[in-house]
Amino acid sequence: MTKTALIKKALAALVIAVLLILGAMFFVRGSLDGLVKGAIEHYGSAMAGASIKVGKVEIRTTDGQTVISNLEIGNPAGFKTSHALKVAKIDVVVDMSTLTRDIIVIRKIVIAAPGVIYEKGETMTNFDAIQKNIASYLGPSKPDEKNVGGKKFIVEHLLIRDAKAEASAPILAGKTVAVPLPDIGLNDIGKAKGGVTPGELGQIIANALKQKLTAGFSFDSLSAATSKVGSAIKGLFK
Repeated sequence: MTKTALIKKALAALVIAVLLILGAMFFVRGSLDGLVKGAIEHYGSAMAGASIKVGKVEIRTTDGQTVISNLEIGNPAGFKTSHALKVAKIDVVVDMSTLTRDIIVIRKIVIAAPGVIYEKGETMTNFDAIQKNIASYLGPSKPDEKNVGGKKFIVEHLLIRDAKAEASAPILAGKTVAVPLPDIGLNDIGKAKGGVTPGELGQIIANALKQKLTAGFSFDSLSAATSKVGSAIKGLFK
């Protein structure tokens, strides 16, 4: 295999690892941008129990720059909103010198202006359901098959900025209300433990999103406020 092909193959595995804010762990043999896109959609959807779509993947082997365009993560069955996360662009910078090592260093991941919908279902939220599906998919068996060839990752800097977040609950019947979501910055992910698997990386990112959402928003207060509005409207017709 040529050096360029080897770099392409390693970057393909890396793109898959970065993509999953929901805990992805893919096994990819493709070496072209289009194959990476297809692998993300196929294996990611199977893992999350929700549709994952990608518009385009662009891998630059010369400087480690990767751009993932128009990523959309849908919701598992039973949820009424259109998606869990949608983002036009994810920028990734890789330390090219680490691509052939067991631990790949990602200099930065920037997820700009994502659209996040945090939905509460009958028994759990959509983020909880996705994480549960990922855990079930990964399971305790055959770890090497689901760890992208056994690779681990250290992410020096992750930034999720300018997010537009919304929340929904059964009482809203698929409608949403805006909720605050401050910028999220994480540093040195996996450094202390000698790297994280793609699944662990995805769960760390998903958990950071959920923590920020729950810190600034309560489904109980949403239900209470909605009930008061409903009662007031009914009172107008008495």
